[in-house]
Amino acid sequence: MAKLGVITDGISREFEHALSIMNEFGLTQAELQYLWDKEVGDLSDAQLDRVQRLVAAHGVEVSCISRHVFGGLALGDLSPTAPAYQEHLAGLNRCIDMAKALDCPLVRIMSFKKEMILFGSHGADEWNVAQGAWDKARELIGGAVRIAEDRDITLVVETGNNAITNSAFLARKLVDELGSERLKVMWDPANALYSTEAAFPDGYQALRGALGHIHLKDVTVEISKAKISCRQLGAGQMAPYLADMATALKTDGYAGSISLESVYRPLGGSFEDGFRASVGTLKAIFG
Repeated sequence: MAKLGVITDGISREFEHALSIMNEFGLTQAELQYLWDKEVGDLSDAQLDRVQRLVAAHGVEVSCISRHVFGGLALGDLSPTAPAYQEHLAGLNRCIDMAKALDCPLVRIMSFKKEMILFGSHGADEWNVAQGAWDKARELIGGAVRIAEDRDITLVVETGNNAITNSAFLARKLVDELGSERLKVMWDPANALYSTEAAFPDGYQALRGALGHIHLKDVTVEISKAKISCRQLGAGQMAPYLADMATALKTDGYAGSISLESVYRPLGGSFEDGFRASVGTLKAIFG
């Protein structure tokens, strides 16, 4: 059975408060992204010690260390020796250190800045495709995977709406081409709506055997207007897929974590209000 949790800064960057709210709703899996004034991988030794103590005191597990490694980086002239790439690898190594200190099995990576057209034929390969972008992204992510293999940690690459792997199909393609047991997919099916990929059955079936972690949120997407609006879980365009996803995960014996990505904020309210509006649906459908 899936284990339920939340990206804690979606409740609050005040980590102790976020953990208290998790306890209130019986969530056991804390995904760490921003704590207090820092992104994960940038915490001081004293802050990491405090994280360890708070996690133990609240009786939760850390499901994933989620820094935006490679997030927003344009491939352009990027190379394995480029300072920007090396800086992100250094951040990845710090996140692996943190994961090991917290007995966390997963570290999140992103997949560079989105290119609209990666593949094509019959002339499109000449006029429309971002030449070499896919191969370069695979090469550079391969460098991170080699670090994960050397350090005995599993990476999860997110399906990001602004990333090279902006669908389950592309994330699975990347995982298959790199061929490492140390790379799996962090599936965010709401992000993939922006690439017009249906979460079920399309997205789910693409990820069988490669699924490492799940983000759940709800949105309405207007691609022609370049617009996304966050919604209470079950009240947006994810609503038709949630029950089928939950059934399939249970049938297939998925035992990983599902994090509520609490990015919905009601008008006049807070992100914690949005969390409280959505967590019941998460538990009712996926619990």
